[in-house]
Amino acid sequence: MEFNFLTVIDLLGTFSFAVSGAFAAMEKKLDPFGVIILAFIPSIGGGSIRDILIGDLPVAWLSNNGTIGVILFAAVATLLFASKLKKMERVLTIFDALGLGLFTMVGIEKGLMWGYPPGICISLGVITGCFGGVIRDVVLNNVPYLFRKEIYASAAIVGGIVFFLLKSTSLSIELINILCILLIFSIRMMSLMFRWKLPMREVKGER
Repeated sequence: MEFNFLTVIDLLGTFSFAVSGAFAAMEKKLDPFGVIILAFIPSIGGGSIRDILIGDLPVAWLSNNGTIGVILFAAVATLLFASKLKKMERVLTIFDALGLGLFTMVGIEKGLMWGYPPGICISLGVITGCFGGVIRDVVLNNVPYLFRKEIYASAAIVGGIVFFLLKSTSLSIELINILCILLIFSIRMMSLMFRWKLPMREVKGER
């Protein structure tokens, strides 16, 4: 595996989402095998959908043993240390928000590598950052964050827009990535802290 800044972001995002998946499985009281499976789903789900859409086959994780190793390590570490944590839901949201920021940037950078325009790159970033979590939540019979009133995909979109605005400046691409990851993470966490919600239009009618 060739290590560069994007590889580091990818592995950190993989670890973050693997932990979030493992915690989500443990909240549902699944057995260790279920925890490991749920660690894989958010870590590879969004990236797999992205790679299929752009025709980058086989999908990235199939040819990357490092990704599989990171996911297994995260799952086992979660199984070993989760019992020491009193509020697993809090840890789940932190790692999920961090994974959202990291994987959004991975998706955007992948789009740039394939020569797509900014709008498509941001869309690929949202898919990479959000859709693994969607699959995780569907498997666990939860309503995905993406389909609630919560600030989730919109945080990734804002981060993507800021990325392309900063890209026209003299800042290094590594610094821009870090700033946007922190921005997405902060928006997501503050939306939970202050209970920010997207407006929802209710359809009224007689039954």
